[in-house]
Amino acid sequence: MNRFHVHLNVADLAGSIRFYNELFGAEPVVRKPDYAKWMLEDPRINFAISNTGRTPGIDHLGLQVDSSEELVALGKRLEAAGGSLIPENAAICCYAQSDKTWTEDPQGTRWETFHSFGEATTYHGADAACATDGGSCTPDVQAMAPMPATTAIAASCCAPKSTCC
Repeated sequence: MNRFHVHLNVADLAGSIRFYNELFGAEPVVRKPDYAKWMLEDPRINFAISNTGRTPGIDHLGLQVDSSEELVALGKRLEAAGGSLIPENAAICCYAQSDKTWTEDPQGTRWETFHSFGEATTYHGADAACATDGGSCTPDVQAMAPMPATTAIAASCCAPKSTCC
């Protein structure tokens, strides 16, 4: 089953955590010095905030799936929607390990589709070869070489896993 994902950049992490705890009636399931995440069932959402020096506001939107097969199916829907797809295999991001595919909608809003399969001890991978900007784990889509959609879909789930991106 898909779960909607929203990631906000915030200026005041502690104040934002207090606000969202009250709004959601729940504590974050992950809380770090620069990050917090709520996995809610009603509404079914993965809501994350971070204080990593980026401009406050919406960083990106996304859909989280429960399996590699669902990620492939979602990738086919992205392919039908058009645009460049950027795979990120075995990514370390937001204290998790995930396979991802990134794209942008026609307005330039970044969209992340992902399947998480493990925890991580850092916010983002430290490998300089990673394509992410490091501030929010979202890639600078314009600076990356996009792949044809069918290649990106295959690479995001079915290719041998690398240690980064």
